[in-house]
Amino acid sequence: MHRLATALLCACAALPVLSQAQEAQRPEVANAATALQAKVVDWRRDIHQHPELSNRETRTAAKVAEHLRGLGLEPRTGIAHHGVTAVLKGGRPGPRLALRADMDALPVTEETGLPFASQVTDTYRGQTTGVMHACGHDAHTAILMGVAEALVGMREQLAGEILFVFQPAEEGAPEGEEGGAGLMLKEGVFADFKPDAVFGLHVFSTLNANQIGVRAGPTMAASDRFGMTVVGRQTHGSRPWGGVDPIVAAAQIINQSQTIVSRQMDISKQPVVVTFGAINGGIRYNIIPDSVELVGTIRTFDEDMRADVFKRLTSIAEHVAAANGATVETQIPAEDGNPVTFNNEALTERMRASLQAASGAEPVVDMPLIMGAEDFSLYAREVPGLFFFVGATPVGQDAGAAPSNHSPKFDVDESALDLGLRAMLQATLDYLDTPAG
Repeated sequence: MHRLATALLCACAALPVLSQAQEAQRPEVANAATALQAKVVDWRRDIHQHPELSNRETRTAAKVAEHLRGLGLEPRTGIAHHGVTAVLKGGRPGPRLALRADMDALPVTEETGLPFASQVTDTYRGQTTGVMHACGHDAHTAILMGVAEALVGMREQLAGEILFVFQPAEEGAPEGEEGGAGLMLKEGVFADFKPDAVFGLHVFSTLNANQIGVRAGPTMAASDRFGMTVVGRQTHGSRPWGGVDPIVAAAQIINQSQTIVSRQMDISKQPVVVTFGAINGGIRYNIIPDSVELVGTIRTFDEDMRADVFKRLTSIAEHVAAANGATVETQIPAEDGNPVTFNNEALTERMRASLQAASGAEPVVDMPLIMGAEDFSLYAREVPGLFFFVGATPVGQDAGAAPSNHSPKFDVDESALDLGLRAMLQATLDYLDTPAG
């Protein structure tokens, strides 16, 4: 018995420091979060009030770069149009870690009634629209600005190096442009600083503001944009037999395409979504137009199923159009989409205790598969990635009924900013301090 007890004590002493460090929230994390709370709220409100569409984030990028310079860092700007990065070298040797936040807003007219609500308008796909941080990227940017300030204050005690990545165009570059994580990588964001891992977070309406959620393995869906133009022959609305009606053909394509998910794909294997998001055709009530444009999105978790959906949607569009005497021009997919956001299993399990330490008494939520997509997936394809979620809905409210991300009524309870800051700081420090394995 004595030998067994001695062996157990030796085994416990040999456990990684990580398990000890993560039993409770680090005091340096708590102190930094308390000191920075008001600043992070102010930054988020300012960015929220001045949103910018993808590849147009000039003001936001300038604000971030100014903040990083004020911390004594040397930001690199202009990556992928408006991306900003900076490297912080710790006082001790250790691993390399990248932390990423996205900065762009959406073409959504805000309906929150907040005192700092957006009044900004811009042009998107040829139409004037409101611009709003309807997905929470204002919160992500403010949180990472706070994390950067906290870590700079701990520079001498830090082990390793940190790359701060403030990314534009996560929501997708405008048509005809490149942007987002793909262009950041193409322009060398990981070329001179290849991290050992990359972390990111997302505020999420389906969690309450005291909750953190994470999932190991496949987490968010692959996302592909598609487009098609149904071409008929214009005629007077009173003489439909004199032309070919692309509106009717387009309607039939939309209806028939729903059978891809409901009747053709084995969704017991993995879920699939095919959604038409916009229809444009015609200009006058009594004229059948020449053409109708359709755009939409495909979401999948399996590469073979992804390719199969492309083929089936193309086949339906071509055959239904032909049956109506029309033709169709397809872009399926319209461009390279985002792959599945995959959380490295070992890294996720390693950092789960860090997230729990930040969350406190509230258990970390095991997230279900999410049909939303993230171009963080491209970074996580290069190096092991951890992408976690911070609740945005006020405690006490039904998060399942809250306005969702991308809604004109979406809002972030400001206590989520504090929790997000604590979680990212705790995970960062624990990762840097503890060798893998």
